[in-house]
Amino acid sequence: MADRHTRLRLNLAMATQERTRILLAGGGVAALEAALTLHALAGDRVTVELIAPEPDFVYRPLAVAEPFRVGEVRSFPLGRLTEATGATLHRGLVTEVDPDLHLVTTEKGDQLPYDLLLLALGARTVEAVPGTLTFTGPKEDTALARILEDAVHGEIKSIVFALPPGASWPMPLYELALLTRAYLVDRGTTGVEVTLVTPEASPLEIFGPSVGEAVAELLEARGIDLRLETTPLTFLAGGLELDPPGGIDADRVVALPWLEGPPLRGIHQDMHGFVDVDEHGAVSREDDLYAAGDLTSFPIKQGGIAAQQANAAAEAMAARAGAEIEPAPFRPVLRGLLLTGMEPRFLRGEAETDGSLVDTEPLWWPPAKIVGRHLAPFLAEQLGLSETLEQRHRRGAVPVEVELSSEQRGAGPPR
Repeated sequence: MADRHTRLRLNLAMATQERTRILLAGGGVAALEAALTLHALAGDRVTVELIAPEPDFVYRPLAVAEPFRVGEVRSFPLGRLTEATGATLHRGLVTEVDPDLHLVTTEKGDQLPYDLLLLALGARTVEAVPGTLTFTGPKEDTALARILEDAVHGEIKSIVFALPPGASWPMPLYELALLTRAYLVDRGTTGVEVTLVTPEASPLEIFGPSVGEAVAELLEARGIDLRLETTPLTFLAGGLELDPPGGIDADRVVALPWLEGPPLRGIHQDMHGFVDVDEHGAVSREDDLYAAGDLTSFPIKQGGIAAQQANAAAEAMAARAGAEIEPAPFRPVLRGLLLTGMEPRFLRGEAETDGSLVDTEPLWWPPAKIVGRHLAPFLAEQLGLSETLEQRHRRGAVPVEVELSSEQRGAGPPR
């Protein structure tokens, strides 16, 4: 690793050369948020290139809504989005990084040089509860729709939604349970038990106590049985085995997966394939290398968190390229839009404080599922979704980059 003086000389070289070459490995939330941030802060100092294997950016959070016909996954041509961020697109999957030579290699053997590199390659899913339907997104829509129709036609009487220990983002499971109950009620289907099993001490525990209380009340009102501090183990022959020892009768069980990082030669990864970074997204023990999103070892894997990590990394890279800014460190603020089948709930929590807020009115703007300082308004514009400032004020929403005041925090349910 270069010493401090070598790093300072490199920073000076980047600041004085015509443009700093920045590669963004990935085509998802973190990569696009980083591209937009770099364009805003250092557009005339950098050239930015995305490297991604897929032709489209897929807006995945609404995958839970598709089987219930209340929403759909949207796709955008990645080339068009990339061009709108001021970057260029190279089709390929990064499989190797040489930090010493400052080269990345794709699965096709293409080699691309860089001055600074952001790894935003996401994670891959692994079955966590054997025997269940592991819900990872659109691929499972048909199987989940079949479960719903079997329930409507009286062929099954119990559905369990199971959160495995170590799951990095529990919200989709709660949405699936709530949307399932709403779907059955809308079709006049009675007598089907819906249960949610979780090792958490309270519902959506990562958001804090106010959210937990509100979601518990919501589940109870919808007639969904909640089993807290209970770990699902395996589903076999009509029974879901649990820890503490015991079981629960179930005709069908839907579970979330575990995540692990993709293999990447040349980079140190932990036993689960994740990469350690500091508060500015810099990869441990490497120079000129950053990471953001699900590939990092930060335990919460969520689009809004990925965007915040990308902001921090992009600001650091912009400063390295000579932009006159003081990079802000990653300070996670958790925001989530919970689909319920009726009024959605806007949830907010801070990982480093006891802040917790839930409301049926938007707590940020635009009121998107993926909350990114630059990406949310960017995608809203691409979709043609915009509101006047007057409408925004009436809704009580705030721009995503503005932190809630103590008075706004007090507007939620009593803690």
